[in-house]
Amino acid sequence: MCSNKGIGTLYVVATPIGNLEDFTFRAVKVLRDVDLIACEDTRRTKKLLSHFGIEGKRLISYHEHNEREQAQKIVSQLKRGLDVALVSDAGTPAISDPGYRLVSLARKEGIPVVPVPGPSAVIAALSASGFPTDRFFFGGFLPRKEKALIEELRSAFSRPFTSVYYESPHRLERTLRLISENFPDREIGLYREITKLNEEFLEGKAEDVLEELLSQNKLKGEIVILIPPGKNEKFNVEDVDALLKELLKRGLSVKDAAKEAARATGLPKRELYRRALKLSVN
Repeated sequence: MCSNKGIGTLYVVATPIGNLEDFTFRAVKVLRDVDLIACEDTRRTKKLLSHFGIEGKRLISYHEHNEREQAQKIVSQLKRGLDVALVSDAGTPAISDPGYRLVSLARKEGIPVVPVPGPSAVIAALSASGFPTDRFFFGGFLPRKEKALIEELRSAFSRPFTSVYYESPHRLERTLRLISENFPDREIGLYREITKLNEEFLEGKAEDVLEELLSQNKLKGEIVILIPPGKNEKFNVEDVDALLKELLKRGLSVKDAAKEAARATGLPKRELYRRALKLSVN
């Protein structure tokens, strides 16, 4: 591939999240042409390359446990003029997947970074859910700890726009039970195995969604949870102050606490900043 003044290019390549036919022509060409492919799991990437007849590629392991060390090595290769493709096991790199450190370091070093867009579970789920998409919040994977999870869910159900999360199948039953216990009257959407043969979208109260999954032994696969906007909910002062106190307790600055609370409630950031400032000195 053509390098820029002796410096290579980093290509951020989205790979299929299930259906291999979703891989783009451009992505295949980039993987054929680059000098090096940085991949989350070399075994999975080899299978992908084999399917598209791409042979003899040099692969380097790049995942969440070796990101810091490998990012430096990959940038060194880019500085030598090698073109590198970054891929994850499925979907778009750096979106709840490894990639941020490498892309950030490459940018700081003046290395060209080129996205090769394609599959993304969060966008696929939103596009087919029927939930409002003019504005949405993506929270990555839901928190593991129960207290943090309930707090995140409370924020999600309060937002005036759709919230989207990934969830592990091993924690899905607990999460749906917590939603059912704490928000029994609210409905959710759940997408599982997007683009695969067993793709399924369930919508309704968490209790009913869980019952359906348990009855069919479907607590497995890749999961996306969607929470539709709150319906003009009113926030009392106590709830708003409790949220701000929790954010400040986490170590956020007054400005950042107000910003996060505004995103969670839809209330004006200026008003929340004044309340957070008052709470921080009390």
